[in-house]
Amino acid sequence: MRPILALIAALAPLPLAAHPHVFIDTGFEIILDANGALTHVRTTWAYDELYTLMISEDLKVDQDYDGKLTPEEEARLAGFDMQWVEGFNGDLEATLDGAPLVLSGPLEPTARIEGGRVITTHLRAVEGTPGLAGRALSLKPYDPTFYTAYSVTLPVTLTGGDACLIEAVEPDIDAALEEMRQQLLRLDKNADLEENGFPEVGAEFATDVRVSCPAS
Repeated sequence: MRPILALIAALAPLPLAAHPHVFIDTGFEIILDANGALTHVRTTWAYDELYTLMISEDLKVDQDYDGKLTPEEEARLAGFDMQWVEGFNGDLEATLDGAPLVLSGPLEPTARIEGGRVITTHLRAVEGTPGLAGRALSLKPYDPTFYTAYSVTLPVTLTGGDACLIEAVEPDIDAALEEMRQQLLRLDKNADLEENGFPEVGAEFATDVRVSCPAS
């Protein structure tokens, strides 16, 4: 069973607000310059089949369901998920040695339909282009409200830093669920869930993509 499916089964007794409604397989390209400085992060999102169907209907693309888009349809689809409100972090927590990284808004959006799924990419510039030598980069894709569930199942690649180590640390789902249950048990049955941190639970179920590069 895929981790996200196991998670859905485990969440069944919990409040509806904690259940994801959109499922996205995620991958990253981490881009370094010739000096080993982090310049950009490219993110790939592959949406689930149901959400793909909804978007295709809304945007009137791939109406013959053959997975082939016309140039006009590609232009209409590209960037549909890049209309970010001010302050939205792109559902990505990026840190370097534990300190937050500042990323630009989405650049160079692309979109296609493949295998019955909408797949989009976007590029984000890293403010300050910090060096990675001897440091630890962390990328955690998640929606705090857990309306959208992200699984890091697509490739995570490094451009310009072959000596760096990439590791995906999966969450301890059982421990996270138990902590949620304990928090719920401590609440009054009439308590407002949002005021008590629910459904802000997405970070507990996030995969942590860690990149470490040797010191020069």
